[in-house]
Amino acid sequence: MFEEIFFNDINIIIKTIVIGILSYLSLIVLLRISGKRTLSKMNAFDLIVTVAIGSILATIIMSKDVTIAQGIAALSTLIIMQFVMTKISYHNQFFSRLIKSNPTLLFYEGEYLYDAMKRERILEVEIMQAVRAQGIHSLKNVQVVILETDGSFSVISNDKTIDTDENELFNHVQH
Repeated sequence: MFEEIFFNDINIIIKTIVIGILSYLSLIVLLRISGKRTLSKMNAFDLIVTVAIGSILATIIMSKDVTIAQGIAALSTLIIMQFVMTKISYHNQFFSRLIKSNPTLLFYEGEYLYDAMKRERILEVEIMQAVRAQGIHSLKNVQVVILETDGSFSVISNDKTIDTDENELFNHVQH
């Protein structure tokens, strides 16, 4: 029994290595063809695609019931669907709003926006952490904090010069 836990057949090990290499190379080719957006950290939809790609790759490598052709077909299908969905959302605002979130304004000129914070389940301490991460020592030096679509925080301090019109900058931000 001890041998079966660590090693039972050299052919299975060789098969795993060969399938792993072929799957990995296939994934690289598919990702290069599909573009940077496929693995971007843009929103929940993109995160789902990224996690699913990892799951499929693991299944291809580890499952004896999945052939390399099936795995590549699954990866291709997922990547093509992600490409199609982002293409449609680029051209259709309604569809885009269905699958993507908007940035949310959480702090504005010295005021926490508690309704937005509650809706996004963000605590004051998380905003303070984002501010400190930018090297800003006081909220007095912060103009806005925005929760971006990928879950990250953007902090804009009072001393930074903004080259664009303020209305344009915050046009797509939920209040």
